[in-house]
Amino acid sequence: MSEPVHDEIDEIPAGCGCGDQEGSGRKAAGVDPEIKDKNLKRLRRIEGQVRGLQKMVEEDRYCADILTQISSVQEALRAVGRELMRNHLRHCATQAIRSGGSEADGMYDELIDLIYKHSR
Repeated sequence: MSEPVHDEIDEIPAGCGCGDQEGSGRKAAGVDPEIKDKNLKRLRRIEGQVRGLQKMVEEDRYCADILTQISSVQEALRAVGRELMRNHLRHCATQAIRSGGSEADGMYDELIDLIYKHSR
């Protein structure tokens, strides 16, 4: 089974239920390999879209066309974010909340921060 991934946020409270809390070695509590593959394909497609945006700017393309493509990239990133949030809730958050105590409290704080950051 391939190693799970976890998207990083600025500050994670201790005991969020996502494995190693020191530095960038944290791992998700669980990731469906099919969902991971879908997300990686989406991110590669987004990477291509961003390269296309760079080319459009270099070629002095019409501003409205560039802005339309930027909106497309933003929506694609939001779709990946929704999938990552769904996974985080199903696995990491559920595990932390079920364990209770400070781990659950830390997860509630993390979820509030994530919801706030991603609702803008």
